[in-house]
Amino acid sequence: MDNYSQMLAFMWANEHGNFSAAARANGLTPSAISKLITRLEDRLQVRLFQRGTRALMLTEEGMAYLVSAREVINAMAEADSLAEAFPNRVSGTLRIHTMATFARHQILPWLPEFLATYPALSVDIQAGPQYVDHFEQGLDIAIHSGVLPDSSRIARKIGESAWLICASADYLARCGEPAHPQDLVHHACFNFSFKSAWNNWEFLIDQQKTLIPVSAKASFAQGDLLRQMALSGAGIVKLAQFHIGADIASGRLIPLLQDYALDEKEPIYMVYSNRKHLSPRIRVFRDFLERKLAEHPWATGPAK
Repeated sequence: MDNYSQMLAFMWANEHGNFSAAARANGLTPSAISKLITRLEDRLQVRLFQRGTRALMLTEEGMAYLVSAREVINAMAEADSLAEAFPNRVSGTLRIHTMATFARHQILPWLPEFLATYPALSVDIQAGPQYVDHFEQGLDIAIHSGVLPDSSRIARKIGESAWLICASADYLARCGEPAHPQDLVHHACFNFSFKSAWNNWEFLIDQQKTLIPVSAKASFAQGDLLRQMALSGAGIVKLAQFHIGADIASGRLIPLLQDYALDEKEPIYMVYSNRKHLSPRIRVFRDFLERKLAEHPWATGPAK
């Protein structure tokens, strides 16, 4: 039973003085208006109108109900007006969880421009290497790479990134460049300190996907620490192209063993809780970031 429709029919009938006029003004039949009001009276267990041959008269109970009904209708109109403004209102706090390296190299360079575009919006960026589903705790967006767990969330692919074996020119001049993946066992290599597929150094050898058992000289929880080790000339690392693309393009890091590289790229997803009635703050950030990623591919992004 639609209580709101019954209340509207009551208000219309009182405004127009009879069921026929109320029906014509609102695209209904007189019988539909009559039925709605009868159901309202049955639900309230009171008579709201004295029905005359030409006009309706409010009963004492009807006059009391009219006061409350007006308050409800006005509140609903105000709520609808507020909701209509939401699509154009970008405010509040946008909460994002993503990999620290993605935040630093693919979000922070553009963040000042984004915040200047939407001055009523603030951004809370939480960093961690693994995808977390904290949407019930207020998270708006998660940006992560690789295989995501099955869930009812919406995962929108925003890019894909290769993983590159690389080192600095200083290291290669000092220790030599590996000619074959097996040569890596004789080099100083660095890895992540947590369990991850990113620690698997795989190559295409004799048309077979082959895992090389690289022994890490040191391991780190953050990809940026691995990058710094490589930039300092300490050894060889395996990192995502979105992370070190600008280092490769500038020559700060040199890709290795390209003849044995797998033709594989890891997808990167933007995850949010629901496609329907998407919050304006999520929508504008999604569109802004996708535009920036299209304008600045991994290999030319402004890594610092």
